[in-house]
Amino acid sequence: MTSPSTPDPSDFVGLRLDASSLKVLAHPLRSRLLSTLRVGGPATATALATTLGTNSGATSYHLRKLESVGLVTDTGDGEGKRRLWRASTDYHSFDASDFAGDEDAETALNWLVRDYSRHLGEQFERWLDVEEAWPVEWRDAAGMNDSFIVATAAQVEELKAEMGDLLARYRRVGQGNPTARRLAVYTLLYPLDLDRVPRGTDPS
Repeated sequence: MTSPSTPDPSDFVGLRLDASSLKVLAHPLRSRLLSTLRVGGPATATALATTLGTNSGATSYHLRKLESVGLVTDTGDGEGKRRLWRASTDYHSFDASDFAGDEDAETALNWLVRDYSRHLGEQFERWLDVEEAWPVEWRDAAGMNDSFIVATAAQVEELKAEMGDLLARYRRVGQGNPTARRLAVYTLLYPLDLDRVPRGTDPS
């Protein structure tokens, strides 16, 4: 087994969403366009429209909206009027506190996170539909699990940072190995005691 190596930070580029980029991204087609470009690589508006079951005019319009806030970029490699688009970054990040007090941004964030939840369910069910055709070692390796912890908000932030570091170590570990495949890794954290709303700041 190859040991995970420390990745080059420069090959994994992120963007922290601000209120403007969040409001642009919180749209059904734009969210899918960005995801499709990140997973599938550069594509034209026509190819993206075919993939997503829409028309190229709408796709071009929404790509330009994403471009206006730095989420996608025209590669300059297209032919004629056929522009070739790529995702500008590998990922984006945000905290709910970034938008506290901005009602429109908080509404957009609520929609976007719910959309990601729906997308997770759809994508995982696609795997469940086809997993029987995959080798058993991949069926064992993939899948889902859950666990429970008791922690303060500060300790959960520490946990997230540690998980981020671990994922970074494995991000390119299979590069160049013909048996390696790309996998999506989701992390979800939510309180179980929803009726016990915390008051004040908990000591860590």
